[in-house]
Amino acid sequence: MPPNGARKRVRIPRVQLTLAPGATARVLGQLKRGSVLGRLALAFVALCAIWISTRPWLPPFEYHLGYTPARDVVARVDFSKPNPLLSETDLPTYRQYKAGDPLASAGKPLKVETLELLRYEYLAYTEKLPLTRQVERGLAVFGMMLVLAVVCGFALYHREPRLLARWHRFAVMLLMLTLAVAASVWASQDPWRAELVPLLVAAMTFGIAYGRELAMVLAFSMALVTAIAVGQSLGEFLMLMGVVSAAVLQLGRVRSRRKLIGVGFFAGLIALPLTLGVGLLMDQPLGWPLLSDALRNAMWTLLAGFLITGLLPFIEGLCGVVTEISLLELADVAHPLLQELVRRAPGTYNHSINVASLAEAAAEAIGARGLLVRVGAYFHDIGKMLKPAYFVENQAGENSRHDHLVPAMSTLIIIAHVKDGADLARQHRLPEPIVDFIEQHHGTTLVEYFYRRASEQSEQDGEAAVVPESSFRHPGPKPQTVEAAVLMLADAVESAARTLVEPGSSCIESLVHELAMKRLLDGQFDECGLTLKQLATIEDSLSKSLIAMYHARVKYPEQRTA
Repeated sequence: MPPNGARKRVRIPRVQLTLAPGATARVLGQLKRGSVLGRLALAFVALCAIWISTRPWLPPFEYHLGYTPARDVVARVDFSKPNPLLSETDLPTYRQYKAGDPLASAGKPLKVETLELLRYEYLAYTEKLPLTRQVERGLAVFGMMLVLAVVCGFALYHREPRLLARWHRFAVMLLMLTLAVAASVWASQDPWRAELVPLLVAAMTFGIAYGRELAMVLAFSMALVTAIAVGQSLGEFLMLMGVVSAAVLQLGRVRSRRKLIGVGFFAGLIALPLTLGVGLLMDQPLGWPLLSDALRNAMWTLLAGFLITGLLPFIEGLCGVVTEISLLELADVAHPLLQELVRRAPGTYNHSINVASLAEAAAEAIGARGLLVRVGAYFHDIGKMLKPAYFVENQAGENSRHDHLVPAMSTLIIIAHVKDGADLARQHRLPEPIVDFIEQHHGTTLVEYFYRRASEQSEQDGEAAVVPESSFRHPGPKPQTVEAAVLMLADAVESAARTLVEPGSSCIESLVHELAMKRLLDGQFDECGLTLKQLATIEDSLSKSLIAMYHARVKYPEQRTA
């Protein structure tokens, strides 16, 4: 201490704070990963394919049969058109047209002859178009498509990141986008004028597979590219988007095939007034040509509903999704896997039925897909049928086979039912979302019973080494969706509630909260996006369902003998 009694000052070292990387740094960090670069390359190839299919370096041919030009159409360049043969021996003659010659009169619908004349003029005009002008137009369209691709990429990243994580599904989505635009451009020609059909089929497919919000973004991009490629006006683009939006916004949960036809019918009713309104705004007279366009669009829209109904099984297989229709079919207890589970492991089957009831109610309470969770619960423990006697619900009071095994071996048997179940599900061609439930319903949780036994045996044997938890944990993955998280909790609380001696309401509520907090603090919900508010709602629903399941009953007096 200094002689004057003052305390000596000690310099405290500076603490360097590490700030979280900004958005730009995160994006650059993602770009350094090979998988991200591969997906970007695949998206760029799809973008180039769409660009080539629209032939953007040439201006589109804007006219179609029945169109009524608002002003006279004149020739832009000199061209010639062959006249019909005068006789079998005469050679064809050509009629010459000069730039500025009238080709079509204002206020008169285009007929076949006039349309053919306009097409000859268009071919002559594109042949004389300078190369620099073609390059400028092609680059302009490519830049516009690139901006749309970036917007769609951000929408995918924020709304459907799992789609980007899987090469197969991402490639299928890009292929559908490319084919939809190319088919729309091809179908827009006379006499079909059916560009609505590919757009609607693709947009409804995206709505069923990836959700309505993402489908709207992708549909907007497809409709805009199609409108530019075929030379449609702003009004016609709005008509396309209006009809597609009317179809996509109705999708929601598809529980019957009739709903898809109903979606097409309703969108057709929207197409009628939209086509008429847009035509009138574009100075098209209210007559048969405009009415025929409106009826044609309504018919194509209804056809798209029938097409998507027939294509639904293929859509589910390609996109790796499962609709409510397929879920209702899988929910049939006559499924061979469920029947085998009843025969081999009746206790596990009963447990699965109870978990399905609990999980469905909890999922519906937070707005998740209750039917999906219920079907996932039916199959989540099918792997136990291979070794049913090693699970307590199938032992029926007999001695446990684990009494003669070391804890590590018992843990391997318990954990193996997850992999065995996933293998059985894939052998029976169950949808991938159901397989995900089987693999994720335990996450990376600890097999506590055998971990404690191993720790106790280690202490009794005098070993100083700590038993590693990693050897007694499930391999995962952790739940990736809120539905998988709901199933994890329902599975845990249903099993634990069976051990309660007096399952009163307060005891059940305390048990559910304890298990939920244990899973939360263990990090099991880190990858599924489950919020604390949703977790509280799930707890409340599970508690109410368990209380109803274990409600008190009136004790009847013993029956008297005669």
